[in-house]
Amino acid sequence: MFNKKKQPPIKSLIAEGSHISGDIRFTDGLRIDGEVSGDISAPEGQTSLLVVSESARVMGSVTADHIIINGSVKGPVSARHMLELQPKARIEGDVQYTALEMHQGALITGQLRPLLEGEEKPPLKLAAISP
Repeated sequence: MFNKKKQPPIKSLIAEGSHISGDIRFTDGLRIDGEVSGDISAPEGQTSLLVVSESARVMGSVTADHIIINGSVKGPVSARHMLELQPKARIEGDVQYTALEMHQGALITGQLRPLLEGEEKPPLKLAAISP
């Protein structure tokens, strides 16, 4: 309706109280409520959604198209399209993003780096001033 891409369905869940040790590769959507020790990634070329809930803890790198974080991540985060940091998000690591939405209260200990095509800065669009 408003030219927004439809989010993929969340087909996988790591429930609260669960602890996964090892790398995870996923397609479509993944929600984490438990703990993961390892890298989490979605392949390029498919639309992917990763949700790290308030109760979740991730120790490893995180890579997906659209990432929503409200829990704890210790490791680098790379969002190919959109990164949403909810108020209780805690990230210890460098963050790469194309678009960023950060709510008050979210904390990042690391560097923020925009993912730019061709390493060029996007053109600045200014509002026209009417006489």
